[in-house]
Amino acid sequence: RARLRGPPDGGWGWMIVAGCFLVTICTRAVTRCISIFFVEFQAYFGQDYARTAWIHSIVDCATMLCAPLGSLISNHVSCQAGIMLGGLLASTGLILSSFAASLEHLYLSLGVLTGLGFALCYSPAIAMVGKYFNKRKALAYGIAMSGSGIGTFILAPVVQLLIEQFSWRGALLILGGFVLNLCVCGALMRPISLKEDCRTAPEFLEQNYVPETEKQDLKRMSICPPLIKLWPHECLYYCSWKEYDFLLMPGFMVLAVSILFMAYGCSPLFVYLVPYALSVGVSHHQAAFLMSILGVIDIIGNITFGWLTDRRCLKKHRYFCYLFAVGMDGLCCLFLPVLQSFPLLVPFSFTFGYFDGAYVTLIPVMTADVVGTSLLSSALGVVYFLHAIPYLVSPPVAGWLVDTTGSYTASFLLCGFSMIFSSALLCFARLAKKIKRTHLRPLTGNMALKQHIWTNGAIAYSVTAELDQRDGEFLAVDTNSFSNR
Repeated sequence: RARLRGPPDGGWGWMIVAGCFLVTICTRAVTRCISIFFVEFQAYFGQDYARTAWIHSIVDCATMLCAPLGSLISNHVSCQAGIMLGGLLASTGLILSSFAASLEHLYLSLGVLTGLGFALCYSPAIAMVGKYFNKRKALAYGIAMSGSGIGTFILAPVVQLLIEQFSWRGALLILGGFVLNLCVCGALMRPISLKEDCRTAPEFLEQNYVPETEKQDLKRMSICPPLIKLWPHECLYYCSWKEYDFLLMPGFMVLAVSILFMAYGCSPLFVYLVPYALSVGVSHHQAAFLMSILGVIDIIGNITFGWLTDRRCLKKHRYFCYLFAVGMDGLCCLFLPVLQSFPLLVPFSFTFGYFDGAYVTLIPVMTADVVGTSLLSSALGVVYFLHAIPYLVSPPVAGWLVDTTGSYTASFLLCGFSMIFSSALLCFARLAKKIKRTHLRPLTGNMALKQHIWTNGAIAYSVTAELDQRDGEFLAVDTNSFSNR
């Protein structure tokens, strides 16, 4: 297979975008639609809301917690095989859930098994978009990630209709068949080989593992495939370390910490926006309409913000565009407790939905800018893994605050400050990096100047010494010739 110098930014890449779009529909949109089954599960099994709500939390947590496993299979086997395997697991989990006799059964089948299948599909599909696009990367991610909002907008009424027609068991069975489309998406993920993916291992080549005749060939090729046949333990250790050495990058460490706070802040709002709207006197129909607005505007944010940040004027400032979007969502959460009527909550849904779609689009772009395209799959696995614990913990903590204080104010304030802190952390990190460069630049310039002067002096001294030596030799010859005469 030919090794390309850089991403093609088109061609089959648009099929990759289409495949990733379908993957986000079958994973994230289906996960959101699981909440529609809550009332049915609660009524059928006779359990309270807290125990029933764990199903959604386990699906979300398992999807993010197992994301590094999806990246590992994609890197060492293939992206196509990983996504197809994930589609089979997710479909099996949904089909088994249709025969559930208890909530514990649903925890395992719908929560763990389906969540694991989604994990094997989600991060590898997103990483493939980054391999095919560079100049239009943000736009490609905006289109691909909009599948979550579009899928939720379309699937939500369809799932409700399926429940009414075939009960929750029939609806889960049909969803299991629908999720099998992930196997089709996996077949679209044609692998691509880039120049930057070719990494050498001098420490391996200098040892006596490889004959001298093969060293030159191995230096021109990727280190992992040929060397696994020769010494699997050493090569696998080296490749595994190289795939995750970005964990020690200061830039990635700061991004990882900010992701933790961002994920904590964004999750509870999707759970408690409708209950909050009902608590301030908004009707059920209007409260559901607020979520519809949120989903539709989320799609617009995905695509338009991706297109805008691909423009020449903003492309160099994607970092600040991302932290601006996260900070705006945090401010929206801070102002939410004073919005106590439907006309005031509509602008909130517009603003929060737009910037939520904006920063979701830029997460893979930011990750690629920090670690590079060759490590994007592994890095995205870690980034989505970091979402797992906040997604699992933040809704129960927010619910506990509501039960303790008797209002939603403390929950929304905590979410807002968490997202603002995430944005501020990235801003301070970038400012500190810029200040460090500013201080090092004059010092480096002076050192270069001193080195230049010293070098000139040494050269001048050497030339002078050489001339003195030649003059001495000339005088000695001249004296000898004079004395001979």
